[in-house]
Amino acid sequence: MDLKGKRLGFGLTGSHCTYDAVVPELKKLVNAGADVIPVVSYTVQNTNTRFGEGEEWIKKIEEITGNKIINSIVKAEPLGPKLPLDCMVIAPLTGNSMSKLANALTESPVLMAAKATLRNLNPVVLGISTNDALGLNGMNLMKLMSTKNIYFIPFGQDSPDKKPNSMVARMEMLVPTVLQALEHKQIQPVIVERYKDDL
Repeated sequence: MDLKGKRLGFGLTGSHCTYDAVVPELKKLVNAGADVIPVVSYTVQNTNTRFGEGEEWIKKIEEITGNKIINSIVKAEPLGPKLPLDCMVIAPLTGNSMSKLANALTESPVLMAAKATLRNLNPVVLGISTNDALGLNGMNLMKLMSTKNIYFIPFGQDSPDKKPNSMVARMEMLVPTVLQALEHKQIQPVIVERYKDDL
């Protein structure tokens, strides 16, 4: 299995501090020959933070993928029956968006794209970045982990001492996770040490 000619959706939600880790993986998908369709939540496009302005991230993502951003639910809906994706990636996936996806809410372009892909029985790959994976959002995480056609980039606690409920995906494992998901397999192990140097 390779990515050449594959049509992949790539959704970003509002974990702004994670974008620098995600962008190199986005480039890897494009360099591997995938046609990457970027989709952003309203938070991504409308929020300016110390990690960069929304418009700057949009411009960078469009330059990398060569495709215009999908930034509305209406634009994302055709990714169901009309313009299906081989796989939909959401990285980073915030706890807020994770809870909505787990409870079938279609509140943003990213969630519409994910649900459209699930409707087609195609894989959705999630790269979580949430401060409450081991808190209130734990039940939503487990619900998604047990949902057919949803796969996870391996994740672990990123700061057990300072943020004991927080878990973040190893974004550098995005591409191998996608390759496995296209074969309807979950890459293993799923729960890992977030930073090997912390051992």
